[in-house]
Amino acid sequence: MKENWKPGTLLYPLPAVLVSCGDKQRSNIFTVAWTGTICTSPAMLYISVRPERYSYELIKANMQFTVNLTTESMAKATDFCGVRSGRDGDKWALTGLHQYPGVAVECPAVEESPISIECRVKSIISLGSHDMFIAEVVNVLADTKYMDNETGRFDLDAAGLMSYSHGGYFAQGEKLGTFGFSVKKKSR
Repeated sequence: MKENWKPGTLLYPLPAVLVSCGDKQRSNIFTVAWTGTICTSPAMLYISVRPERYSYELIKANMQFTVNLTTESMAKATDFCGVRSGRDGDKWALTGLHQYPGVAVECPAVEESPISIECRVKSIISLGSHDMFIAEVVNVLADTKYMDNETGRFDLDAAGLMSYSHGGYFAQGEKLGTFGFSVKKKSR
């Protein structure tokens, strides 16, 4: 049996990412869980941000941001960046996270992040409590320590990514299969 609830956003788990924004003179990092992929070619993603957030105006002024994937070791800093405002202090210094110079955008990336996705805003859609920034991916910065030297592939699983689910941060779990495993023919 299922019970009816009022409409709500119970789509969990979500990636917990740090979004860096601004420019060389003034930058900030803040936590976003409302993000996702929206197109492959061209590569595009979105973030949804409340207009009253400090970073909202930084993104709107520069029309660029960087999405930084987070790891288990970044959990405390990720939470801090979501509950404290950049208006009240330098979150880079307060968390001990380090800026990595942007390559295709002016805003810095988070050096500790295994993957930093540099984006340029294409459009902003006002949705109510949040505005959605739809952005094209213009560059990806990948930490070389996650490169598998034998296969030449990037091993994102080794990074220890974390997710957010209904108020909590979680480590990634056990791999259950790979894309297409349900229809793959068994070898004899």
